[in-house]
Amino acid sequence: MQPVIDFILELDKLKTVTRKTKTLHSDRYENSAEHSWQIAMLAWSLASYAPENTDINQVIKLLLVHDIGEIDTGDTIVYADADWQALKVEELTAVQRIFGLLPASQAQQLLALWQEFEDGETVEAQFAHACDRAMPVLLNLANNGQSWRENGISYERVKARIEAPISQGCPALWQYLSLRLAEAQQAGWFGR
Repeated sequence: MQPVIDFILELDKLKTVTRKTKTLHSDRYENSAEHSWQIAMLAWSLASYAPENTDINQVIKLLLVHDIGEIDTGDTIVYADADWQALKVEELTAVQRIFGLLPASQAQQLLALWQEFEDGETVEAQFAHACDRAMPVLLNLANNGQSWRENGISYERVKARIEAPISQGCPALWQYLSLRLAEAQQAGWFGR
């Protein structure tokens, strides 16, 4: 049991990874643990919009493990102009360390889930990606573009970064968000 307890206590560090979007109804920034929980709930709530035969339990597992590497790497805002390939190599090293706290069979299961999310090839991973990309958008739409304005993120950059994964993983969600994003652009909620 001790390796499981050690792993769970290590996960507590995810609560200290600050993101760039503020929580609603407060003036503090969300953390990566809150983000992972919220997108798992989003996916579960949107299950009726998922592609046919999507295993929502698998989607939830993918979402719960996808950001664990941020314990070591920190969070990079999704709209950043970054070397994403290098960041993913760092994150892989991190999840191998963190999952390695568990017995080998459990570590392998969690690493396989993380890799499935990263590969984005299964219908579950694609739906999970759609939810992951949508959640910061939903928060920004609810708080007048807070992180877009604070970080100088343009409408074009947001759309370029999220349209493909959301429209592929959950077309109905993209249909909804594309209308809201156009409204946000007219309202001036994006950075320059």
